[in-house]
Amino acid sequence: MNTSRKRWLAAQLDAVLNVLPVAVVTGARQTGKTTLARNADAQRPYFTLDDVAILGQAQEQPDTLCAHPPITIDEVQRVPSLLFAVKRQVDRQRNAGDFLLTGSANFSLMGHISESLAGRAAYLDLPPFCPREWLQSPKKLSPIDSLFDPDFDYRHWPRETGDWSQWLLRGGYPSVLQLESDQARDIWFAGYTQSYLERDLRQLSDVAKLPDFRRFMALAAQRTARLLNQAELARDAALAQPTCHRYLNLLETGCLITRLPTYATNPTTSLVKAKKLLWNDCGLGAWLAGIRSSSALAARMDQGFWLEQTIFQSLQSWRSMDNANRRLYYWRDRSGKEVDFILEQQGKVVAIEIKSSPQATLDDTRGILAFRGGLSKGTHFCTGVVLHGGEPRPLGENMYALPWNWLVPVQRPSQLSRN
Repeated sequence: MNTSRKRWLAAQLDAVLNVLPVAVVTGARQTGKTTLARNADAQRPYFTLDDVAILGQAQEQPDTLCAHPPITIDEVQRVPSLLFAVKRQVDRQRNAGDFLLTGSANFSLMGHISESLAGRAAYLDLPPFCPREWLQSPKKLSPIDSLFDPDFDYRHWPRETGDWSQWLLRGGYPSVLQLESDQARDIWFAGYTQSYLERDLRQLSDVAKLPDFRRFMALAAQRTARLLNQAELARDAALAQPTCHRYLNLLETGCLITRLPTYATNPTTSLVKAKKLLWNDCGLGAWLAGIRSSSALAARMDQGFWLEQTIFQSLQSWRSMDNANRRLYYWRDRSGKEVDFILEQQGKVVAIEIKSSPQATLDDTRGILAFRGGLSKGTHFCTGVVLHGGEPRPLGENMYALPWNWLVPVQRPSQLSRN
């Protein structure tokens, strides 16, 4: 397996280790947390709670495991109370970079865990690879950053040939990105899902009926990039609403889904409050929904939602590079006007509407215009963008039609496993 691709988060992790005593990297299984952590400092002692002996020590004598930093501890979510031992050691002797912790769970959704390290730790999210990171693009996602510039020039927007459907099927797990056939990916995702159900899920919560949860995951995948109606999902899954709510929490805690909130433009604006459901890995979401080949995708009537899901793969990478200052939302009012994604950064916002067609029209900007018109004072609207499959052109004041192709470039076979 190729493990040599440098993660964009590596520089941010190094910066944290030079300032704070604890760095915590979270993300779903198989996103590359262990590789990132071990590459950060090859000389640092490494312990994983997947090791039965280390797990037992963490449970019974956690202070002995933390007594001699600097160390790396992998899969900390298996013993959440270990973080209190880390806290005690940090309070005894505070040194930058003493603890590098990783976990396959979102600690902020696990009750008191994040509180135990307040003021001592920085939390970094490691999402699956997005296409530009996998291809090691030197510009990373800088074109997205340029949308916040006051002198944005649409003529500088990159132009490439794109193929979003193939990136949807691949997703962003390193192991899957190196598999060339639909059959091989099918086998991998089946094994991953089974492992999650039988191992990780049971560590997070007691789920009595795994077949029910598997069916629930498939039904949730069918709703990707749509507003989340929990009552409807519970009915279709034949589950009680509290059980549906708990299952969604488990998927989010396990870093498998994101429930995107709506952007509150103005307290007086009547907005839809429901969140939008997106999978953190588009390949897993597509597999769960039964989309396991290009022909299966071509037969669906909801391809626009899956394009949106594929683009989200890159937007979540953009957000992860600066979790403290970058936010992702969607926007929709009760009259039906909507914007697929709102990017916020230090009081500035960019509105992005995504279209699968090769043509962008003025009608495609209606939601963006309504969003811009409802913004409260103090919020700076930078750019409105209709990402589509055609050529770039202006659509009005600070409004542009721009191609999404560079976010999902055609991948050459040699790039599947290159170092």
